[in-house]
Amino acid sequence: MNRGEIWIAVLEPRSGSEQSGRRPVVIVSHDSFNTAPTWTSIIVVPLSTSLNQARRSDTAIPIFKGEGGVPNDSVALCHQVTTLDRSKLKTKIGTLSDSILESIEDGLKAAMDM
Repeated sequence: MNRGEIWIAVLEPRSGSEQSGRRPVVIVSHDSFNTAPTWTSIIVVPLSTSLNQARRSDTAIPIFKGEGGVPNDSVALCHQVTTLDRSKLKTKIGTLSDSILESIEDGLKAAMDM
């Protein structure tokens, strides 16, 4: 598991307006954590196909169908960054380009006012 990869994850249990169910996520944690055998958590940004989510300005980063293997036009929800146990990541579907990953980094900075 490496930074920039897109995986299908099981986001259960969740509550409130958190993204839930089986959905693509982008790994954003540092590879030194992602590859360490003793580190079992992975930091991810969930993806959504919701048009309402797409309107969330600079914290919602568009990822178009086919980019990184996503099956539909999607939005990386940087305002919903979360940590998952790596066992919740089921299937790798692809890897994002450096330019899209940089846009996600910008979205994370905007979401956290960094």
